[in-house]
Amino acid sequence: MADEFEFGDKVPPSFDRVDSGSQGFNPGLIVLLVVAGLLLTFLIGNYVLYTYAQKTLPPRKKKPISKKKMRKERLRQGVSAPGE
Repeated sequence: MADEFEFGDKVPPSFDRVDSGSQGFNPGLIVLLVVAGLLLTFLIGNYVLYTYAQKTLPPRKKKPISKKKMRKERLRQGVSAPGE
């Protein structure tokens, strides 16, 4: 009965590769490293652009206040507007 199985001592080729030692990098690890590298590059680039913009761009101008709002504000502070 033992003679019926002639493949008993042979290893399938798919299992033979596991023992060979060097099979390369894990594809999941490569994807993880690429995504992490891109994210890190994006964040560092944003930081560099932000610091460059803070140094070189002039400060923002405030919106002009309408005359009507200026009159109301002066009346609240107790200063009468000229001509009134």
